[in-house]
Amino acid sequence: MAIITIEELPALLAGGKTLAGLDLGDKTIGVAVSDRGLSFAHPRPVIMRKKFTLDVTALLAMLAKENTAAIVIGLPVNMDGSEGPRAQKSRAFVRNIANLTDLPFAFWDERLSTVAAERALLEMDVSRKKRDGRIDSAAAAFILQGVLDRLHALGADSAAR
Repeated sequence: MAIITIEELPALLAGGKTLAGLDLGDKTIGVAVSDRGLSFAHPRPVIMRKKFTLDVTALLAMLAKENTAAIVIGLPVNMDGSEGPRAQKSRAFVRNIANLTDLPFAFWDERLSTVAAERALLEMDVSRKKRDGRIDSAAAAFILQGVLDRLHALGADSAAR
């Protein structure tokens, strides 16, 4: 399917569909899924990266169970707004997975999402060992929550018109 904008998401999310958020790492894929009311992002277990086809099979199976209508990918933009090698890896991942699913994809600027997720885990007093296993899904939840908050703001904006 296509790459869409955040503003195009509401039309796809009717009927109890959920929205997924991904944080792509070199060793893991962090996954979060919204509730059906599109208010809260819930972290899911990370997918340990092995081979692209195995990773995608596991991811798409997980998202099918979650009744997902679209996927938001964290785009690691540099602090100056430019896109470096990590952003290009994220774009390449979407190009490759798009051939294997009809789900649409949207990108979300994820600057500092991992930092924010780590701070949240530290505040919850999660040990370093457990933090390492949860950080990518926590970052995915942080990314997804940003999108959900934006969608609610868009809904409030359109209701005010």
